[in-house]
Amino acid sequence: MTQPYPDTNDAPPKGFAGPSEPPYQGDLPAPSYQQQQQQMSQHQPIPNFPYGYRQPKSRLVAGLLGIFLGCFGIHRFYLGFIGVAVIQLVLALVLPFFTFGLSLVAVGVWGFVEGIMIIAAATSFRLDAHGVPLRD
Repeated sequence: MTQPYPDTNDAPPKGFAGPSEPPYQGDLPAPSYQQQQQQMSQHQPIPNFPYGYRQPKSRLVAGLLGIFLGCFGIHRFYLGFIGVAVIQLVLALVLPFFTFGLSLVAVGVWGFVEGIMIIAAATSFRLDAHGVPLRD
């Protein structure tokens, strides 16, 4: 028969939570009930915003940004889709030097079409990057 903890005379190592022990929390004391309630009250949603922490973005503003400045990805920045916006910005600012302006035209058409789709409330543009529906 082997010992469960051979070096410590049946004592579990520090940090081990046995079946009847609470998990090791370090050297800090556990917060009191009042401290826990205070921490929870600081993370309440803002009551003026209908969807909690995020204010809904305007569909009209996003669509107009897409139509007029879509080649630079401004509408994507506005909606919070930073990755696609950076790609559109790079395609509009860097690649025209190598493609004689064709990439700028292509990205401009891409942004224009997305602006129309946003205004028309296409299913792929009903929510912003945080999942909040766009307001009319």
